[in-house]
Amino acid sequence: MAAPLLAHAFSAAVLGVDAYIVKVECHLDNVVPPSFTTVGLPEGAVRESKERVLAALKNSGFNIPQKRTTVNLAPADIRKEGSGFDLPIAIGILCALGHLPQDALESIVLVGELGLDGALRPVTGALPIAVAARDGGYKTLLTPADNAAEAVLVDGLQVGAMGSLLEVATHLQNGTPLQPVQVDRERLLAQVRRSAIDFADVKGQEQAKRAMEVAAAGGHNAIMVGPPGSGKTMLAQRLATILPALALDEALETTKIHSVAGQLPQGQSIVGQRPFRSPHHTISDAGLIGGGTVPRPGEVSLAHHGVLFLDELPEFRKNVLEVLRQPLEAGEVTIARAKVSVTYPARFMLVAAMNPCPCGYATDPRNECSCSPPAIQRYMSRISGPLLDRIDIHIEVPAVVVEDLAGKALGESSETIRGRVEQARRRQQERYADSQRLFANAHLESQDLRRFCTLPAEGEQLLSTAISRLGLSARAYDRIIKVSRTIADLAGDDHIATNHLAEAIQYRSLDRQLWLG
Repeated sequence: MAAPLLAHAFSAAVLGVDAYIVKVECHLDNVVPPSFTTVGLPEGAVRESKERVLAALKNSGFNIPQKRTTVNLAPADIRKEGSGFDLPIAIGILCALGHLPQDALESIVLVGELGLDGALRPVTGALPIAVAARDGGYKTLLTPADNAAEAVLVDGLQVGAMGSLLEVATHLQNGTPLQPVQVDRERLLAQVRRSAIDFADVKGQEQAKRAMEVAAAGGHNAIMVGPPGSGKTMLAQRLATILPALALDEALETTKIHSVAGQLPQGQSIVGQRPFRSPHHTISDAGLIGGGTVPRPGEVSLAHHGVLFLDELPEFRKNVLEVLRQPLEAGEVTIARAKVSVTYPARFMLVAAMNPCPCGYATDPRNECSCSPPAIQRYMSRISGPLLDRIDIHIEVPAVVVEDLAGKALGESSETIRGRVEQARRRQQERYADSQRLFANAHLESQDLRRFCTLPAEGEQLLSTAISRLGLSARAYDRIIKVSRTIADLAGDDHIATNHLAEAIQYRSLDRQLWLG
């Protein structure tokens, strides 16, 4: 009996938002009847690779004898999913049959889905796979051409854009030099930073726009309350345009998440704008937080470094809103399953919007509200105290007056507002330079307030009066101080003044619930 044929190639699999190297071992033996078995905890798409690989090899002109073929994906104790193992399995089989030299595969990572004709198709997670290849000491990553622009964002790795199985095999057999893909990452990022929407489009609502600027400057979560048509959604959509521009490391981290989730826009290799995610109120908790049999990132992770907008907040199911508490506190989400636990980053700004009552017109002077006080109270109680406790700024958005709508004058542009926001953020970065935990004023905790937020005597008196006379809740105390610290930063002041506190007190309307009479 002929000796069995054995070879291996290297690929990678995604786990969470990172990837790890997988050794693809191919064993061919002369045993009747012929068979093809994949082991190493393969999921459905990996098990189906058998049919794609054999058809691609045949249609690429390779004569594959009938043998018992065993493919092992090591490490064998982690579930593998996706179609990216097609290419390394096919190359491993060719190597085992002697068509390719084994030493040509030792410093190369291969990934790609095969069409039945041998063409290479793109896969998800190319960026984290490229990071894993570089960190694993491999010199080259061969990917489908459509994935190359994403993979080349990683420094220190040669990326080859391949169109077919035959092209890969020819390159490995002949040892021809690659024409590596190259990209100027900073220039590419600058090209995709431009946004089609602008704060200048918002007519009127000067107080609401000021509140959004304060929220952006301190990274504060915010909730907008106002009648239908007052511009709440329009304001929320433009919040991302006044946040500081994504730095390269932030853009790469955000791109990894979108790549793993298969959410990168067609023809775009990097996320250059702050994400804005607006899930419908029918979303499940798994859709919001992430999950599934094989965990996938949810909306909170897709909003990482950006904005998560929840419109019609009271319409979301209570269990869905409650699961927001962990990512709002920790800035990440951990999803545990029986055999795997993954952690996704989820540091985002939460912006919510709601009507002041079920009919929406409790605060609209032009329309009569038909809701009774008990109905309004039930409506408001759909938002739990613990969730509201994590929202610093309450923005009252009144109905837009006709004069503002008819006016031709444009408001301040996003670029102008963003300039002030970035200056305020720089002040915060300098103030918290020695801290590994604080990045913006929104992250301040009680012990931090005593160190960084000293109040003048008049300010202490004002805050005490506000708490007692306006009926503000106890949780509002720290929130007001944090927001006043941001207002001072926008003004370029090192110390919190009484007027900063006075403005911050205005942003606690839900504590007062003025529309309840």
